[in-house]
Amino acid sequence: MANSRLRNIIIKVFSTKYSLTLPTQTLLYIENVMQEHDIGEEEWQAGLELLAKEYLRGEDPSPLVSLEALKRAYESLQLKTDFDEEPSRDYASQSHSHGLARGMGHDPLDTHVDSHFHVINSFDIPGLRFDAVRGTFVSPHHKPAIAGPPSARAAFLRERWSIIRQLVVRNENFTPPVIGGHDRGEYLKLTSTRNLLGRQGQLFLLFGMLSRNPEGKLCLEDGEGLVTLDMEDAVPGEGLFTEGCMVLIEGEYTVDETIRVLAMGHPPSEKREVARGIYGHIDFLGIGATSIKEEAKFQSIVEANEDISFVILSDLWLDHPKTLPNLRKVFAGYSQAEFRPYAFIFCGDFSTKGWTGADDIETYSAGFKALGAAILEYPLLAAHCQFIFIPGPNDPWSSTNLPRPPLPDTFTQYIRDKLPKATFTSNPARIQYFNQEIVIFREDLMGRMLRNLVSVKDEAGDMRRFLVQTILDQTHLSPLSLNVRPTLWEWDHTLRLYPMPTTLILADKHERYDLTYEGCHVFNPGSFVGNHFEWSVYHPSTGRSESSALPESY
Repeated sequence: MANSRLRNIIIKVFSTKYSLTLPTQTLLYIENVMQEHDIGEEEWQAGLELLAKEYLRGEDPSPLVSLEALKRAYESLQLKTDFDEEPSRDYASQSHSHGLARGMGHDPLDTHVDSHFHVINSFDIPGLRFDAVRGTFVSPHHKPAIAGPPSARAAFLRERWSIIRQLVVRNENFTPPVIGGHDRGEYLKLTSTRNLLGRQGQLFLLFGMLSRNPEGKLCLEDGEGLVTLDMEDAVPGEGLFTEGCMVLIEGEYTVDETIRVLAMGHPPSEKREVARGIYGHIDFLGIGATSIKEEAKFQSIVEANEDISFVILSDLWLDHPKTLPNLRKVFAGYSQAEFRPYAFIFCGDFSTKGWTGADDIETYSAGFKALGAAILEYPLLAAHCQFIFIPGPNDPWSSTNLPRPPLPDTFTQYIRDKLPKATFTSNPARIQYFNQEIVIFREDLMGRMLRNLVSVKDEAGDMRRFLVQTILDQTHLSPLSLNVRPTLWEWDHTLRLYPMPTTLILADKHERYDLTYEGCHVFNPGSFVGNHFEWSVYHPSTGRSESSALPESY
């Protein structure tokens, strides 16, 4: 009888008062929500009106209420209430909303952070392909495979070139003015290598990938051909230039059918909000697309959670005698702090010598078991914190190709059994936290880039800034040739940095740093090894990181 009365009031509010049509599954969802949180009958009307109004505030509400849109409205309503926003001045409405938020007997803050905190394994990211003709990303015809067909080797490079090229031509400096404008000759115009023949002595602006021809000479490939480069007079722009980088080159086409390079630079970057404005409807991470309007709502919530922080440690050598004693000091400090970290992110390598073969199975297993036991010594951390593990370049298993799969269960079963919030994920990995996308990449990238330089503006310059600029301008974590840094051809999209992430963690053996480029905060947490036990703490509320270290006496 109660269910019948409740259903009548739901229909009265949604259909009669607000002219909304409820499919059966949506009607059942509303009934379940009301019953699940034990909402009193006297609050039904006010609570349902609050939910209906929240649905109508959403993005393009349809008269036919979909289950997905209603769930978003319900979730948004809970978030507003949790952070003392008043969705209605009606006391009963507020009481109903608080009942929904707290009816399950959990701390609403913890519940909602958990539901908006996603650790994303690279091998779970959808293999979206860029369609250069349509200018958008589309689903592939088949699932990505580790052993892709030979055609995949050329396809992923062509796709990377196409994505960056559309950023270039969309840049204001490359956009032609309106017909009849007085400044039609002022914009920059790209030329393809195919259009160079017979035009010796002229200056051109080219865009393509740096590579080597069979004779070992430096070339530029652009999807339509290649041309040899003469770098004797080249003036490079800021950044690091290696084989595999997509670059803009200005130069003269000579009678030797080469380009005498005068200037070379990285393509212009595109800020996250611009890319989201164009492709906001696309689910790049496989956890559901979030509209710009929804992301804007989340921002105030993120800023209000000032006590949420992520602790990042890299090079956690579990077989080193100083590691666990000093890690216990870190745990002890955080367990006694006013606010516990929401997550600990541990990056490899997890051994001093890395994986050398089957003889290391016992070493790795013992190391992770000891780490698990150390965490369990601090029950508050073990029960409430997320623990995320990302393999390093020399950790097991499989090949050295990127992306790398998670650490094998063989070594980590003890932690999986004892810590319910432990996650072993790939390298690289991503975290979606409300409206923030955080990319974590454990790679000795600085050294690898410097060893393979083709050119650099100033060898005495700030290499940290050059590295960050290069990675974000290239929209890729590894802008290197395949013979230098092999990647799985059909999984190259997991290394893509487009749209630009909110935060990029480049865990590297290089010295610790943090800086912000085009709105993306980038930092290296340092290494938790030797006599300098360093780490970093990321605060999502400010989008910034801070450095931490144990005193040297430790």
